[in-house]
Amino acid sequence: MPSATPISDAELPVNPPDLSKKLPKLTPRRPQPEQRASNPPVPTPQLPSPPQLSGHKYYPPSRRILSEHDHQLFLASPTHDLIVSFVFHLSDSVRNTTISQVRDSPAAQDPAITALLAILDEAEAALKACPPLDTGSRFGNPAFRDFLCRVNDNVPAWHKKLGLINEEAQAEVSAYLANSFGNGSRIDYGSGHELNFILWLLCLRQSSLLKDSTFPALTLIVFPRYLRLMRDVQSTYYLEPAGSHGVWGLDDYQFLPFLFGASQLLNHKHIRPLSIHNELTVEECKKDYLYLDQIAWVNSTKTVQGLRWHSPMLDDISSSKNWTKIEGGMRRMFLAEVLGKLPVAQHFLFGSLLPASEDMSKDAESWVGEGDVGEVEVTVDGMKHTHSANSWGDCCGIKVPSAVGARLEARKHGDAGELRRVPFD
Repeated sequence: MPSATPISDAELPVNPPDLSKKLPKLTPRRPQPEQRASNPPVPTPQLPSPPQLSGHKYYPPSRRILSEHDHQLFLASPTHDLIVSFVFHLSDSVRNTTISQVRDSPAAQDPAITALLAILDEAEAALKACPPLDTGSRFGNPAFRDFLCRVNDNVPAWHKKLGLINEEAQAEVSAYLANSFGNGSRIDYGSGHELNFILWLLCLRQSSLLKDSTFPALTLIVFPRYLRLMRDVQSTYYLEPAGSHGVWGLDDYQFLPFLFGASQLLNHKHIRPLSIHNELTVEECKKDYLYLDQIAWVNSTKTVQGLRWHSPMLDDISSSKNWTKIEGGMRRMFLAEVLGKLPVAQHFLFGSLLPASEDMSKDAESWVGEGDVGEVEVTVDGMKHTHSANSWGDCCGIKVPSAVGARLEARKHGDAGELRRVPFD
């Protein structure tokens, strides 16, 4: 067997070449100034004080975004800025804050917070009083409409608990609460309905029934209670996702838990974006952090295992260096994907507290379209509106069965044991 023999000094080259000069200089990759400027942080607009409502005239909210022109008017309107400011102030109020900290704070003891939680508890009771029909289908259960009718019957009494006595004011504000539980005609639910719940809270704030000091409690106590209620509603009636983008969306139903949750985690010492793949971390910390709680819920509703298979966008986002990038991205996504998309925004309701621009269309029934290039007029649920030719049909497109329904129906037939693995995983 050959053995190594040492090389003598005489055999070494006299002037060995300096190969270090041939190596390329290592320089850290840094974004160019124009690249850094392309994604500036989205600021929080100033939140104006609630208006003086003495002698104010209320009226029932209606749809006013009926064309791309109307949508552009909305994006440039004070109402758009008010919505953005309110949502971002809610998010800012819980930066680096846990649910437990807010639960033990004075804001959680505010009578308005207690009344809001009581309303959601009564909505839960209404849900239990309207059991689903045994249809054997993974699509929406028609008993959902009975639940919505019961909710609508209770809405006036609920608002009296909050101190909203004026019947005209009740009629206006109630429209947002009623629309926050989903659509009875299509038996679906999505981020637009979630936003209606936030708009309901905004209307209560504009009516001076909610103080700005309660924002942390609204975000981390009232809103999570609404999420739990809607998860029960989704599980009971198999609500179809409204405008689902399939596996490429953040979530079939919710958006704001990711924005508020990222704000909570901005400077966390231990939980990193990649921590969402650690089952123990998610299980232990979901009670205090909305982002992890929503990740746990998404995982529990799917029939395949692994975020990269059923939620690749969430999987991609987890590779971010820090929560600051995620929180900034969620802000931009809220502006672009929720408020900035016509198929979502055309279902917004405008009243006296959240007024529409005077130049917006006024009569949805008589509107015949403006002939915008690349748009087609459709009628759904008696409402005329437009779809862009390159749109995914977010407002009323193809019916998508509920992932919750698919898993629960499989469980009824004894087919839901361990989560399925993708064959090539």
